[in-house]
Amino acid sequence: MGAEQKTARLKTHDKSIETKEVSIYVMKQHGGILMAGAAALAMPFFLIAPYKASEEKKAPFIRRNFAHRGLHTEDKSIPENSLAAFEAAAVRGYGIELDVQLSKDGQVVVFHDDTLNRVCGVDARVDEMTYEELQTLRLCETEYTIPLFSEVLACVDGRGPLIVELKTGKRNRVLCEKTYALLKAYAGDYCIESFHPAMVAWFRFHAREVLRGQLAGPALERFNGKNTIMHIAGNCMLNFIGRPQFIAYCIGEKSFWVRMAEKMGAMRVAWTSHDPKNEQGNDAVIFEFYQPEIRY
Repeated sequence: MGAEQKTARLKTHDKSIETKEVSIYVMKQHGGILMAGAAALAMPFFLIAPYKASEEKKAPFIRRNFAHRGLHTEDKSIPENSLAAFEAAAVRGYGIELDVQLSKDGQVVVFHDDTLNRVCGVDARVDEMTYEELQTLRLCETEYTIPLFSEVLACVDGRGPLIVELKTGKRNRVLCEKTYALLKAYAGDYCIESFHPAMVAWFRFHAREVLRGQLAGPALERFNGKNTIMHIAGNCMLNFIGRPQFIAYCIGEKSFWVRMAEKMGAMRVAWTSHDPKNEQGNDAVIFEFYQPEIRY
């Protein structure tokens, strides 16, 4: 073989090696892009993934109707979140949904709104008044007062399962701790829910035996002001914090991500129903102003 042929073969060999090296480099670069793309596609599913509860844990709540803030009446003669409303629901065997928050002196009271204006006609916040001060007020101009959570538990006494909503406030951790302490001493069935994913997460890490839910809904600004965290939570994108086992969703059209969270195993709880037709497609229903079947 002549010198020119050897030189030509060497050049061809070198070019072949160079081509392989370029191909490997390109494959590595594309592989990284593909991996990054796959991770980006998977990320939303990681964010929304619920924690699937056992059938045993879900059993007390499945296909059950829950009286919203007790079995209160539209004319307010039996006001919401009153002992009378809870007794009316319990005696009929309904499940009960209720709201807890802290008074100024750290008592766990049952009341929905942050402020007292709508229900008690007083321009003040619940957490700015002591329990003794709250007792001077009346619910919807009736004889009924704001009850302690402990009083409600004694009233219901296991006659129906409870959905306990923890309201967001200035002392969220304290509310979680005190609510759980009262629930641990309660013999009936109960679960918890909250709009705030960090409060759901408190039960994830400190009370894993308790069924936990993320409250959500479309355009949550309507319910919570222009709160970005709550809006994101409304689309279940913060499920990775609390890993809820059910999604309590405002009745209406659900986003793609909420539907995916349900397909991934989250129980479907609907609020607030004014028609039995809302039982269809839901695992539990929170209702008001009518009297559906206890179970469906």
